Amino acid sequence: MTTTAVSRKPVRWGRVAVHLGCLAALLVMLYPLAWLLATSLKPADEVIASLNLLPSHLEWSNYRTALEGVNDVSVWRLLGNSLLIAGGAVLGNVISCSLAAYAFARLRFRLRGPLFAFMIATIMLPHHAVLIPQYIIFNQLGLVNTYWPLILPKFLATEAFFVFLIVQFMRGLPRELEEAARIDGCGPFRSFFQVVLPLTRPALITTAIFTFIWTWNDFFTQLIYLFDPDKFTLTLALRSFVDASSTSAFGPMFAMSVIALLPIVLFFLAFQRFLVEGMASSGLKG
Repeated sequence: MTTTAVSRKPVRWGRVAVHLGCLAALLVMLYPLAWLLATSLKPADEVIASLNLLPSHLEWSNYRTALEGVNDVSVWRLLGNSLLIAGGAVLGNVISCSLAAYAFARLRFRLRGPLFAFMIATIMLPHHAVLIPQYIIFNQLGLVNTYWPLILPKFLATEAFFVFLIVQFMRGLPRELEEAARIDGCGPFRSFFQVVLPLTRPALITTAIFTFIWTWNDFFTQLIYLFDPDKFTLTLALRSFVDASSTSAFGPMFAMSVIALLPIVLFFLAFQRFLVEGMASSGLKG
C-alpha cells in the first residue's frame, strides 16, 4: 500500500511580515481620516474632552449647521467659488505649461538652454518671495478681491515644476511622428495639437490632479487676495467658521472639513484610471 504525501507549500514568513507591515502602515495613514469622520459626528462636549474615536451618539446636526455656511454665505456658494478657482487653475496650467514644455522639448531657438535652466531655478524660489511684488502688481491693476490673481498666473506658465514634468515626458516621444506630420504639411502648432498633445495625456492628467489639489488646499494666497465673504472658498470659510462661532462650533467645522475633502477625492478617483492607463502604455497607442 503506497501513501501519497500531500505536498504543502511552505509558509513564507518574510512575505507575511511584509504584508502585515503594509497593513499596519495603511491603518496609521488612514487613522487621521477616520478621526476626522468620527469627530464630525461627535457632540460639542466630546470633540475636545473625549479621547474616544467613536462618538457616544451621532450628532447629524453638525452637517446641517455646516451646510448653512458662514457669514450668511451658503456652503454651495463656497463650493462653487472653490471649484471656479481650482478649475481655472487646472485649465491654465494644462494649456500654458504644455505649450511652454513643447517649446523647450521640441523647438530649436536661441538661448533655449539658458532659459530652460533659468526656469528650473525658479522651482527653488519660495512662493512668499514673489507674493508681495505680485500683490503690488494686481493691486495697481485693481484686481485685488477678485479671482484673477488666483487664476491669471496659471495661464502664464508660472509653475516650473509642471513645465519640467511635461518636458521630460515629451522628450521620450519619438520624433518620427512629428517628422511624418511635417511631411504631410503640419506646422508646429498643428503638430503640437494633433500629434504631441494627445500622446502627452499622462503628464497632462498628472498636472491637472496636482494643480487641483494644491489650488483647492491653498489657504494663504486666497487669504491675501480675497476679502469679501461672498468670494470666500471652503478653505477660507473653515477659518471664518471658527472665528464666528468660537470653540462651540468644532463639530460643524469638522463636518465642513469632510465636505471640503470630498471634491478632492472624487477628482482623483475620476482621473486616476486614465493616469494609470496612460503610464502603462507610456503615452503611445497602437
